[in-house]
Amino acid sequence: MTHLIADMPVDERPRERLLMHGTSTLSNAELLALVLGTGMRGKSAVDLARELLRDGVRQLGRRDIAELARVPGIGNAKATRVAAAFELSRRTVTEDEPEPVPYDPDTFGRMLVRTHQFRQEHVGVALLDPYNVIIKQQIVFVGTINLAFVSPRDIVRVAVLSNATGLVVYHNHPSGNPKPSAHDLAFTKELRAALQLMDIELVDHVINGSRKYWSLKEGVTRCV
Repeated sequence: MTHLIADMPVDERPRERLLMHGTSTLSNAELLALVLGTGMRGKSAVDLARELLRDGVRQLGRRDIAELARVPGIGNAKATRVAAAFELSRRTVTEDEPEPVPYDPDTFGRMLVRTHQFRQEHVGVALLDPYNVIIKQQIVFVGTINLAFVSPRDIVRVAVLSNATGLVVYHNHPSGNPKPSAHDLAFTKELRAALQLMDIELVDHVINGSRKYWSLKEGVTRCV
């Protein structure tokens, strides 16, 4: 007897199980069913996927699109989705990984000016590995229109949990002027001292404005 996916308990449906537990918990047929999207009269997407996989995943990947489209319940739309999924899989295997690039103040500062224009101060960190390559970047605090009360302890905690050996702290000035205030400089000094206790280096502090950024490492304000 054929059971439609809609008739299954919610926690047994492929899409819901993937969202709750990840892709590794699904069978090949269930993964393919998500690519197909729908089944046909009398057959669920999982039933249809099992039929396509009768000769194995590798053999399915070798099938011609026109041949797949002629399978009852498939058609051109589903055949192209299946072919596209296999092609993406092949490209992930053959594509060369880009060489990691160490932190560069100018590249990072320009990126912040382009992407971090907020009406409130946002404080973030870029966490670095032993080669000064960014391994993670995240906002750690959102303040008011002209001030962000963030504790060095909050930043140190993020760095330790991520096993970072260095970090770049950054924030924006909604006024558009990236010149560091006395508070910014005092906070930088306090943060550096707190990080040194955990053997973590403060590599830079970057402040971005509307068309400029300031870098502690470079010691200057640069226009973008």
